[in-house]
Amino acid sequence: MDIVKLKKTNYSSVRSKLLNKEEIAFLDVREEDPHAQEHPLFAANFPLSRIEIDVYTKLPRKDVPIVTLDDGEGDAQLAASKLIALGYSDVSVFTGGVAEWKRSGGEVFRDVNVPSKSFGELVESKVHTPSLSAQEVKQLIDSRADIVVVDVRRFDEYQTMSIPTGMSVPGAELVLRLPEIAPDPKTKVIVNCAGRTRSIIGTQSLINAGIPNEVHALRNGTIGWKLAHQVLDYGQSRKYADVSPATAKEALKKSRKVADRAQVKRATKADLKEWQQQSGRTTYFFDTRTPEEFESGHLPGFRSAPGGQLVQETEMFAPVRGARIVLVDPSGVRANMPASWLAQMAWDVYVLDDIQVSDLTEKGTPAFALAPLPKIQEIDAKNLNKWLREPNTVVVDLSTHKNYCKGHIPGSWFALRSLLKDALAKLPKAERYVLTSNPAALAFFTAPELSALTQTPVYVLVGGNSAWLDAGYEMESDKVNLASPTIDRYQRPYEGTNATPASMQAYLDWEFGLVDQLGRDGTHHFWVLET
Repeated sequence: MDIVKLKKTNYSSVRSKLLNKEEIAFLDVREEDPHAQEHPLFAANFPLSRIEIDVYTKLPRKDVPIVTLDDGEGDAQLAASKLIALGYSDVSVFTGGVAEWKRSGGEVFRDVNVPSKSFGELVESKVHTPSLSAQEVKQLIDSRADIVVVDVRRFDEYQTMSIPTGMSVPGAELVLRLPEIAPDPKTKVIVNCAGRTRSIIGTQSLINAGIPNEVHALRNGTIGWKLAHQVLDYGQSRKYADVSPATAKEALKKSRKVADRAQVKRATKADLKEWQQQSGRTTYFFDTRTPEEFESGHLPGFRSAPGGQLVQETEMFAPVRGARIVLVDPSGVRANMPASWLAQMAWDVYVLDDIQVSDLTEKGTPAFALAPLPKIQEIDAKNLNKWLREPNTVVVDLSTHKNYCKGHIPGSWFALRSLLKDALAKLPKAERYVLTSNPAALAFFTAPELSALTQTPVYVLVGGNSAWLDAGYEMESDKVNLASPTIDRYQRPYEGTNATPASMQAYLDWEFGLVDQLGRDGTHHFWVLET
């Protein structure tokens, strides 16, 4: 496609759609790290390198207004061309990229998941969510006070590092589980995450639901704990237990009351049937239970989106601002509470009622639709293993850098699809290149682009890295052979254990400034439920 003929749009047009609450997929198609350096508030990160993988799931409506954004590298034009080729009919390129957004008076934000994080700061500023410092919480723990510490992050994040005595209770589970974790109303509850957002939202969820216990957020989360020179736990596995029917019934009543106050709308099975066939409105269907519960049985057409993470990473699950969001949880609680927050974030959100376990007829992880795979020369794991005994085959791994470091085919090279030309210059000379990836389809979509850049034959490993493992072959976990910079992931200052005190403090300072940035941006429509 001739990219010169692509439609173009500008700041006033995008801003108008946001102010009018119209549907718009404002897509920053750069890799995650440059996206995290600066971007407009509702520009969802949608990397060019993964468009064919994500597009049909995340942009279900083919005529949704789409605007692609970069910072002048040309990726926005390439992404727009791909989207049009994939059947999307209303695609425009933002003229001038991020620099033009700023020149036009637009506010730019740092980091990732900024809509959710800025909303969390707004909540605290409006209702003054109670919190305790790391020193105060440490004193309570040391004095064996009657407290429970609940960690509202994903379980894998909790296992990486946690507050001593802390228990994993991901955010959407809190209102359902806490009455049996802390049955005595005199027990003080401390809610923590890695930074601020999820602990603010978790603490305020319990307060909004009328839990009788005194509840406080751990101020600044594990970052604040480390900056106070306190010791963290590692590799813990404390989790909540199932609750009784009576507890679940009472939690449903409390959560429904919160959802009603937040003006959450209700949906029926008849609505679901209509919306799943509707073409003129973007609708996202999310199951807000744990991934394990989702895999054991869920409604057809729904995606797994644990409620706490959905509130934390909304634009990653639902990049179309102004879309309809439908949540389901047979218990009701874990749909009502996230819905109450999404409503305050100005989403058109519904909770699907009267769903029974017998309705959850689909099991496992759904195989969502992909763009058609291009025809390319293929190789299986057994024959690739034979080729690698000779010195003339180079394997190129297109997985995320994080997954590449966890395990890759011995001798393979890490490369980004978005930087193929530069990567090719760093790859060893070979008689053939073999592309692999996780997910496996990414290598197929990349192969024609690499073939266009080189005379060297290009093959794809059928089944990708998973097929290599399934064939019984070993993987390496070293961090060498990098043909591309590792810009596909922004290193968050609040994850892992090696962040410097300066970077952690800078992150907190940035969060404190988000409310002022929201005011300058003016497109969010956020509001906060008064307690």
